[in-house]
Amino acid sequence: MSDFADAMAYLAARDPVLAPLIAEIGPPNLRPSTNLFASLAGSIVGQQLSVKAAAAIRQRLDALMPDGRGLTPEGILARSFEELRAAGLSRSKATYLLDLATKVQQGKIDLATIATLDDEAIISELVQVKGIGRWTVEMFLIFALNRLDVLPVDDLGFRTALKRRYDLDALPKPAEIKRIAEPWAPYRSLGTWYLWRSLRNEPLRSTPG
Repeated sequence: MSDFADAMAYLAARDPVLAPLIAEIGPPNLRPSTNLFASLAGSIVGQQLSVKAAAAIRQRLDALMPDGRGLTPEGILARSFEELRAAGLSRSKATYLLDLATKVQQGKIDLATIATLDDEAIISELVQVKGIGRWTVEMFLIFALNRLDVLPVDDLGFRTALKRRYDLDALPKPAEIKRIAEPWAPYRSLGTWYLWRSLRNEPLRSTPG
C-alpha cells in the first residue's frame, strides 16, 4: 500500500478535476493501522468533533492506558465511566467506547481476522457496536485498513469538496456522488482522499455514526 503511483496515474487520466490535485498534493500518506481497536475507538471519539478537539480527547484517553500501549479493550474496561467522561467524552461516546471494548474482549468482534473480510462484511460486523454506523466504518476502512475502493457518500467534508471542485449548485446527494466517482473505481478511496485534501484540512468528522 506504500506505492500509489499506478492509482495516481489512473485517477489523473480518468478525471480532469482530480488530475491537478494529484499533481499538487502528491502521493497519499495513508498507512495501515497497527492498532485496529485504537483506530475504531478514535473514529468514535472523532464523531461530530473537529480534528483538534478529537486529538485532545485521544491524548487524555491514551494517558489513562497502562504502560503507554495505546488504547486497548482491557485498558478501557479497567477505567470507570466517570474517568472516561473526565477525559472529555460525552456520556454517549463513553457508552459506545465501553460497548466496543466489551464486544472485542468477548470475541463478538474479532479484530485479529476482520481484515480478511470484504468491505460490506466488515460494515455488517462493526455496526453491531453502539454508536458505530456505516460512516464510521467507512473511515475505518479507508484510514485503518487502507481499502482502496470506499466511497463515503454521507461524509460532509467530501460532499463539500465535490461541490466546490465540480462547480455544483448544492451539496451532492448519493446518486450524484456515485455518478461523479464512477470513473475512479477501483480507487474511489483515493479519489475521496484527494477531495478531502483539497479542503486543506483533515476530513470533517461531522457525520454521526
